[in-house]
Amino acid sequence: MKNLIKVERARHNLTQAELADRAQVSRQTINSIETQRFMPSAVLALKIASVLQIPADVLFTLEDSDWMN
Repeated sequence: MKNLIKVERARHNLTQAELADRAQVSRQTINSIETQRFMPSAVLALKIASVLQIPADVLFTLEDSDWMN
């Protein structure tokens, strides 16, 4: 799953730590999501999208490999 968190953070002038604080997670969690090492839960994805004021389905998009079992 691809995401635009880094782009949207920059657009909002937020550091990873600031976004993490607002989404109530650690900075490492934000870093792991940005680098696609961790897939957030639906609740966390919605929280991040809300903080960044962007629809979750725009912030997070499925890749072809996500459809493979």
